[in-house]
Amino acid sequence: MFLRVEKLLCELPEASQPDPVAAQVVQELMGGQCGEMSTLMNYTFQSFNFRGKKEAKPFYDLLASITAEEMGHIELVANTVNGLLQGAAPRVEGKPESAPLKGMYDTGLPHHFLRGGQSSLPTNALGMPWNGDYVYNSGDLMLDMLHNFFLESGARISKLRVYESTDNPIARELCGFLLVRGGVHQLTWTKALEKLTGVEVSKMLNIPRINLAEIPEAQKWMAIGEHTRLYRFSPDDYRDIVAVFNGTHPEDGSELYVSEDFPTGGAVPPGEPEPQVFAPGYHPEELVEIAQRLLKNANAEPIKVNGRSSKASTSATVTATRKTRR
Repeated sequence: MFLRVEKLLCELPEASQPDPVAAQVVQELMGGQCGEMSTLMNYTFQSFNFRGKKEAKPFYDLLASITAEEMGHIELVANTVNGLLQGAAPRVEGKPESAPLKGMYDTGLPHHFLRGGQSSLPTNALGMPWNGDYVYNSGDLMLDMLHNFFLESGARISKLRVYESTDNPIARELCGFLLVRGGVHQLTWTKALEKLTGVEVSKMLNIPRINLAEIPEAQKWMAIGEHTRLYRFSPDDYRDIVAVFNGTHPEDGSELYVSEDFPTGGAVPPGEPEPQVFAPGYHPEELVEIAQRLLKNANAEPIKVNGRSSKASTSATVTATRKTRR
């Protein structure tokens, strides 16, 4: 099972202005062949289908732990795209005759508006849907680890190219963080191959040769050691990853370690309403009214959660009401 926490893996800056072109470019990091959906689903199926979980437990634990982090990477990419699209079209409520989306299709990805409600999509930068054929799960541990190494290598090249394609601070913050964390995963699969073969893989396959010292948004994460820690993402399980992820980092010689904690993370953006694409609805104030009524009733009559009384929080509804009445 998976545990979900309402935080992003890192803090994203607020959008100073909409940037649909950058949003389109960042989509490659979501649904491209080496995007976050590919890393997530490769490791997910390899962990689900792992034969010999007890006999080869350290390698199974690696797949299980990194799978959980990749889910958080998808969340980061989606929120980045959403931030870049926020306010891209004129906000008009209930006035489709004014054609608020006119001109939106001359820049960026039309499907962001036509299909996604001005939000992220499970596609690449061309709007092509992510493909399950991108999942490689041979069942052979050596082949799968080698594939994962090249997948992370391709993913880091993609992030670097996206970084070079835009100077938007949200997109660059995303790329800087993912370059560091993707580097940890790339190093993890390198360590796994070295344990399996006895060959010093990093000397033969130093791919891609990215100098993160030249990426300011990556440097701040390296300064606090994010390039040296592998998270378990579990309260009690997958502890045997320490048998594989150990030693020193090849770039600066820092000691590698497994973190028992969760990342500090950042707040999940509230998601400003975009009434011109009917998100969250044709008349958002009606949704606010319904939510207020539900929360009022829940507070009047506490619901039972695991046999204990619990009251709902009204903060989100109050915030939504204020925004709707502006």
